[in-house]
Amino acid sequence: MNKVTITIDNQTIEVPENYTVLEAARSIGIDIPTLCYLKDVNEVGACRMCLVEVEGARNLQTSCVLPVRDGMVVKTNTKKVREARKATLELILSNHERECLTCSRNNNCELQALAEELGVRDIPFEGEKTNLPLDLSSKSVVRDPNKCILCGRCVSVCAQVQTVGVLGFRERGFETTVGPAYDKGLGEVPCINCGQCIAACPVGALREKESIDYVWEALDDDSKHVVVQTAPAVRAALGEEFGLEMGTRVTGRMAAALRRLGFDKVFDTDFAADLTIMEEGHELLGRLQNGGKLPMITSCSPGWIKFCEHNYPEFLDNLSTCKSPQEMMGAVIKSYYAEKNNIDPKDIVVVSVMPCTAKKFEADREELAATGYQDVDYVITTRELGRMIKQARIDFVNLPDEDFDEILGESTGAAVIFGVTGGVMEAALRTVAEVVTGKELEKIEFEQVRGMEGIKEAEVTLGDKTVKVAIAHGTGNARKLLDDVKAGKKEYHFIEIMACPGGCINGGGQPHVSAKDRYTKDVKAERAKALYAEDEAKTIRKSHENPMIKKIYEEYLGEPNGHKSHKLLHTHYAPRDNYPVDDEANFKEITADFKEAAACNE
Repeated sequence: MNKVTITIDNQTIEVPENYTVLEAARSIGIDIPTLCYLKDVNEVGACRMCLVEVEGARNLQTSCVLPVRDGMVVKTNTKKVREARKATLELILSNHERECLTCSRNNNCELQALAEELGVRDIPFEGEKTNLPLDLSSKSVVRDPNKCILCGRCVSVCAQVQTVGVLGFRERGFETTVGPAYDKGLGEVPCINCGQCIAACPVGALREKESIDYVWEALDDDSKHVVVQTAPAVRAALGEEFGLEMGTRVTGRMAAALRRLGFDKVFDTDFAADLTIMEEGHELLGRLQNGGKLPMITSCSPGWIKFCEHNYPEFLDNLSTCKSPQEMMGAVIKSYYAEKNNIDPKDIVVVSVMPCTAKKFEADREELAATGYQDVDYVITTRELGRMIKQARIDFVNLPDEDFDEILGESTGAAVIFGVTGGVMEAALRTVAEVVTGKELEKIEFEQVRGMEGIKEAEVTLGDKTVKVAIAHGTGNARKLLDDVKAGKKEYHFIEIMACPGGCINGGGQPHVSAKDRYTKDVKAERAKALYAEDEAKTIRKSHENPMIKKIYEEYLGEPNGHKSHKLLHTHYAPRDNYPVDDEANFKEITADFKEAAACNE
């Protein structure tokens, strides 16, 4: 890569010629403020917060989209720049609902942080404010247009990363809003509830639909037996809510905190992940041996399932019939656990702690009620659990480690890696390989299915058969993969798909990470390390060797993919309506207009 020489704030440096001024400045520790900028997602120069002064230019320039050129001289902290940034921020705030104390992003808001950094103490541009109703139509996501700053980050992640495209810019000028076309709610369009828009939003305009009050109410009801389960990825991120370093594993402290909140039993969804491998692994073997529908595609990610229902109904028969681990755990708690403890399922409340907002939608699916009651009653995100622990004034950081409760709290290393892209595939291969060959694996790490490439492929030898597998994370990558399969360009036996980029570790319900931290830290890699470390620390690392899994089959289920397990642990999916072509085209047109206008570097 050729380099150019530029001067920024009197420092002369060499940088790659494809850098922007923002990238060049940050490479030497000069932090230019941004608001709409989100690396590799939204780089449009819309908010004008990253203005700099360039020698020879008449006007201030937006550094996030300004290419470097040889000999360029840039000033990032002149009086003109500071005044322009502050005035821009004051204009944004003039039409912003500034009820920070009651906002879900209070003390974790990029707009709030900028206001403090730039010394905004009053708003000189008070004028008309938008006053629009909340969009509460979704079971997972709340949209508050009064807090929206029109940065476009949610639009870009939805359209470009996830290729769902249900968010766009509506109207023009002061009337501009962000949302689905024709004033529809998120619950009325093919939103997949992945929550990546929430993760991208710098303010409180998008948030999960909270279930905290329902959980507190259940905990206070003496007639209810309240059980909690926690997903693998939660332990890799919950510590961030309490100031711990990204990637800190907090499994034991999490179990201790849940017990102190008052749950009757604290179980680990990892147990159900092991159960999923037993069911899914044997389902795959059955399809391979009996001429079943191939490729078989994993069904653990509810965002992916809904994406498939809307966009690829022709692949519904390819989906594994297995419920997700969350739903399997709920079904087992309200059947096996209830019977062993003589508790009526109607008196059991199952609460899931998930890294995923789509799990809220999944828990409400009518087909996921194996005992006549919903398998899972309430889903709270990692962020919501953090809030509950803070509300209870528990000193999380200094809690001693505690174990999960027995039987449904036992799990293997294979289960914990479910939370990272490639993890379900690797866990399945560890079990399927040994079931097929009858021999113990010499090396159980399948490195070829690890990593953060958008699409990964591998060939795995299982006895006398070579199995072709693929992994995709983020529904944009899933779309590319499935289009190749449809076109006959690719042929696989087994595919793993996760809706969120990186898998559950980067789910829409995980702790917020600012655009600045996203720029300097590899969030997905840091959280993934925690899960792989827990896998390596486990005594048992293969699902079929979990003694409690063996016990539940011996005592209750019988055999994998048997009659009883099918009734409790498997389900079906159906096609859903998608957007008419005109609506989709409308989104693309509006988004293109915005980007073209915002990219103009005046």
